[in-house]
Amino acid sequence: MVFSCFEAGVNHGCFISFYPDRTMRFLPYPIAFLSIILLLSCAGRKRGKDIDFTKYVNPLIGTDWVGNTYPGATVPFGMVQLSPDNGKSGWDYIAGYYYPDTMIAGFSHTHLSGTGAGDLYDIRFMPIGKSSPDEVVPKDYIRTSFSHKNEKAETGYYAVRLDNGIKVELTATEHCGIQRYTIQDSVLEVRLDLNSTMNWDRTTDSRLQLIDSHTISGYRFSDGWARDQRIFFHSRFSLPIEQFTIDSVPQYANNDTTQFIGYGLVAHLSFLIAKSDSTLTISTALSGVDEKGAANNLAKEAPHDDFDRYRAEASLLWQRALSRIVAEKGISPRVDTIFYTALYHSLLCPTVFSDADGRYRGADKKIHTLKTARKHYSTFSLWDTYRAAHPLYNILFPERAADMAESLVAFGEQNEGLLPVWTMWAGETGMMIGYHSIPVIVEAYRKGNYKENPQRIMRLLVSTMEKTSRTDTDNYRRLGYVPADCTNWSLSKTMEYAYDDACIALFARENAAAAKRSMAYAHHAKAYQEVYDPASGFFRPKLASGEWKLPFDPFEYTEDITESNAWQYLFGVQHDTEGLMELMGGADSMARRLDLFFGTPTPSHIALPIFSTGMIGQYAHGNEPSHHVAYLYNKVSQPWKGAGIIRRILTELYKNTPDGLCGNEDCGQLSAWYVFSALGFYPVDPISGHYELGSPLFEHVTIPQPNGRIFRLTAHNLSEKNRYIESVKVDGKPYHRSYITWNQIRSGAHVELFMTSREGHCWY
Repeated sequence: MVFSCFEAGVNHGCFISFYPDRTMRFLPYPIAFLSIILLLSCAGRKRGKDIDFTKYVNPLIGTDWVGNTYPGATVPFGMVQLSPDNGKSGWDYIAGYYYPDTMIAGFSHTHLSGTGAGDLYDIRFMPIGKSSPDEVVPKDYIRTSFSHKNEKAETGYYAVRLDNGIKVELTATEHCGIQRYTIQDSVLEVRLDLNSTMNWDRTTDSRLQLIDSHTISGYRFSDGWARDQRIFFHSRFSLPIEQFTIDSVPQYANNDTTQFIGYGLVAHLSFLIAKSDSTLTISTALSGVDEKGAANNLAKEAPHDDFDRYRAEASLLWQRALSRIVAEKGISPRVDTIFYTALYHSLLCPTVFSDADGRYRGADKKIHTLKTARKHYSTFSLWDTYRAAHPLYNILFPERAADMAESLVAFGEQNEGLLPVWTMWAGETGMMIGYHSIPVIVEAYRKGNYKENPQRIMRLLVSTMEKTSRTDTDNYRRLGYVPADCTNWSLSKTMEYAYDDACIALFARENAAAAKRSMAYAHHAKAYQEVYDPASGFFRPKLASGEWKLPFDPFEYTEDITESNAWQYLFGVQHDTEGLMELMGGADSMARRLDLFFGTPTPSHIALPIFSTGMIGQYAHGNEPSHHVAYLYNKVSQPWKGAGIIRRILTELYKNTPDGLCGNEDCGQLSAWYVFSALGFYPVDPISGHYELGSPLFEHVTIPQPNGRIFRLTAHNLSEKNRYIESVKVDGKPYHRSYITWNQIRSGAHVELFMTSREGHCWY
């Protein structure tokens, strides 16, 4: 919460600033008591102070259809995502949990939010009731049924009463998962499965050690999408372990019968349950470094067996994170839950990867230690999240944005000068295309959040784009494009590399030590022109000979274009919309192409792939390449058309239901698009510092800034019908641009949008 007298017209700075993740600061400004009253009153209607934002979050949104989200317990950007697994593989089960399934196989500590590839599901526990210690649980007793009416999902908390009578509750800290089992039987058996695998994941090694009657530790190594993934854990039980058995015959470690090493160990731990206290609490910490790191994480974050305490702390962390945007008076009551759930989903990734003591496993597989009280992050879905998720972090969490940029830079230095494409648990998955670490780093630097030596950054930007012995980038440099007869996804790679080069050009131009390189990268940023065919009016795959690849159908989904067709990459030039407009023949021509893009149905001979969902004409909101396109109507002076489409997406393609996402969540990008668009602006080109205005869903928005000021946006006369902007004021003065700027947000500007139901207005 930030109270700022700037809004009261007093130019003395901020008296009290409570910025989440920081302590209360009393700044030494001599303000009289009357000024303090004015100061407090300037916050208006107690914005954010008395609102419980967590009540608007529904973690079950996206757990059905194609969203691939998980409903379990975590904290903002936490290493642990403790959530139920149905125990099945397949596209629907990528997040471990699929809402239509009513069976649970266990509760594991790591999950991915809305990705297109399934991995993790590490350190899985499952409670089983027994009437006596001698009762033998059948080995085929793997899954237990449940009903959704006995299920609850909240921020930092998940609970379900299984049909076997056991109530399971989950909560989390940054590195720890805490489970509480409530049972009516006299004996509780807990299965710890280090062999459970789903989708791409497979176990390569595991270890278990019985430390004492209340404590175990170990590790699970696996391979899959995350290559050579190493997870260490340390678990404490609130009751003594009465019996400990291991499936199969593992090796003893150093002839110690309390230590077991083997492929995919499965342990059975029995506990006697007293009627006076029918609960067992299990606290488990993770580490990517070693078991000592996991034990230290547990000692630092969950030293007690007080489940309710950790649940309350998790809820408070979410309250603080969600309160960084106070959005009020939406066009309908339903948008509150959709908005704050979208903000919640946006804050699940990237995940903290360093331990509480600052150690982390690097891309070189060596153990590194952070020099300051920073955090190292992993789980970067960069092809997706550079577009809206990271721009959101730069506004709401500048310190985290800086740490994320530094995490990418450190990864590149540990990875022979190559910045990551899609990194997870100290490994490069190589998934997707482009080197979109580059825009994430450049954006954080340009916005003043990431304060690092520009020469160090430039070395990595250059080595990433120019490192030899890589066919794609070698051909891209030599020919000016990626040829279709040398690799797949060639057209998309050309477009994405051009954007990365534009980021480097801008970074170099603004830093004297690298300025001489700016022109070369600015030239490469025009590479998209090499694959534009004026005859067809599309970007097309091109052969090394310079000829167009045949046949060509702009509606077809081929190996030349990443998860899209030529229509969906037609506007993929965020960094140079003026140049794109010129290629198309001017503003009027580009406007007609936009109309066709949103108005042309898919021909009957084209089968839509699984990632083409949320279709409006050829626009696929369920995937990322065209997320910015509706805002391009601003560039052709027809903003009302974009506003109409944006409002349609906001109100039709996001719902407060398990199937409420129209595409993969993709580690926050789908939801970050909603957050920005519901606020009324969007970063078409994230590194530009411009945010195109659209069609907000809330009358009042306040976003506290780290400098103590408060950015405000007011949408006058807003309603479901009044979706178009008639005029704009900034700080009380008429405003004639289609966008607001980063500096206006950071300086605490007041943006006023005057809404109307009539189309045809262009305020700039």
